[in-house]
Amino acid sequence: MTKLAVVAVGGNALIKDDKHVTVEDQETALRETSVHLVDMIEAGWNLAIGHGNGPQVGFILRRSEIAAKEGMHEVPLDVCGADSQGAIGYEFQQALRNEFFKRKINRKATTVVTQMLVDKDDPAFKKPTKPIGSFMDEAEAKRREKEMGWSVVEDAGRGWRRVVASPMPKEIVEFDAVKTLLDAGQVVITVGGGGIPVIDRGDGELIGTAAVIDKDFASSLLAQSLKADMLLIATAVEKVAIHFGKPEQKWLEKMTVAEAKAYLAEGIHFAKGSMAPKIQAAIWYLENGGKEALITNPESIGRALKGETGTRIVP
Repeated sequence: MTKLAVVAVGGNALIKDDKHVTVEDQETALRETSVHLVDMIEAGWNLAIGHGNGPQVGFILRRSEIAAKEGMHEVPLDVCGADSQGAIGYEFQQALRNEFFKRKINRKATTVVTQMLVDKDDPAFKKPTKPIGSFMDEAEAKRREKEMGWSVVEDAGRGWRRVVASPMPKEIVEFDAVKTLLDAGQVVITVGGGGIPVIDRGDGELIGTAAVIDKDFASSLLAQSLKADMLLIATAVEKVAIHFGKPEQKWLEKMTVAEAKAYLAEGIHFAKGSMAPKIQAAIWYLENGGKEALITNPESIGRALKGETGTRIVP
């Protein structure tokens, strides 16, 4: 194998919709996604796979909050991220292993529970914006703010929620292990949910922090660090569009970094919570030595690799 791709798998590949959120539903979705990823492996690629974990962490937090009413301790956010990495990684590596078995492919998939170093002075920590956990009334929110140091905000009349920072990823702590496994021919599931955010306390000792890292940025950093041949962002749409959802909507087959930056600067094409970070992650990868980025949905990966669909971003 001479080609290495980092694949960032979006949440739609794990949870299809609000009616399919159980573990069994997630396993079904991962089996479907694994078929397309193994097609890619059969075409000669080796893969490092990142994935989202937003809904899963929310479920873990909710269970923790319910259990706390019965006297159980609550689970810190960084540990929730670790829990989700292990569970999703287990389901993913099993789905891949079973697909390898069906096709008589002698390959293995391994999950690395991954810490991601972030800067304790990242500006995001001064202005947390990422809502997590359940809605609360004002009294409960203010109590947690005072006693637990939470940042809380009122959410459009629906109640109060905790918000945390979304800092930029700086260094993959377990990178050497990931690279060793890839060099040995393993498919590696890593930087799940963007990685477990940790900070250096100043003496080289790491400690978990309450934050959420964008999984596309984490996958971009992984692709840069590995000098991967491609960053593939698997999402809900077959191609990227400008003027999305409007009469003048236009699907894009190819963009240069300069064109992608121009579209971003216009501020009207890519939503902040969905497509914008994917475009930004692709630009970051390409500006740091990357060869090409590809955005498409999982079921179109095979055709996209042949140039038949998807949106390519090039230097």
